[in-house]
Amino acid sequence: MRQLSIGEVARRTGVRTSALRYYEETGILPTPARVSGRRCYDTDAIRRVDVLRIAQQAGFTLREIKTLFHGFGTETPLSARWKALARGKLRELDALAERVQRMRRALELGLKCGCVRIEDCSLTPADVPETTGPRTGSRRARPC
Repeated sequence: MRQLSIGEVARRTGVRTSALRYYEETGILPTPARVSGRRCYDTDAIRRVDVLRIAQQAGFTLREIKTLFHGFGTETPLSARWKALARGKLRELDALAERVQRMRRALELGLKCGCVRIEDCSLTPADVPETTGPRTGSRRARPC
């Protein structure tokens, strides 16, 4: 099997050498063999780094990626690991999307405000409901 230097792994994956060393130090990537003090990676390192980068693009934290790589039994296939973590990440994204929608509603409502002083403003948190379902807050006939 061909051995790769850290520089070659970095070039082939687009990941800096310092990041590769960090991933090793934190236990995300296995420590490679050393020859004369230099890291010698096997070609599987390229696939590991590619999966790591895909997981980062999907929004997984380094802690979650470490779980993906090492937090399951060795008999658990990668696809099952991915599905388990992806379901949780999708729930996080749904919550984030809801938060973005609330933020958007609050900003749009604030843009309609014509108040000169804070004391005159009648906007309240109830004007921006927590969910996208039926509005439970008070309806105002007009913005403040």
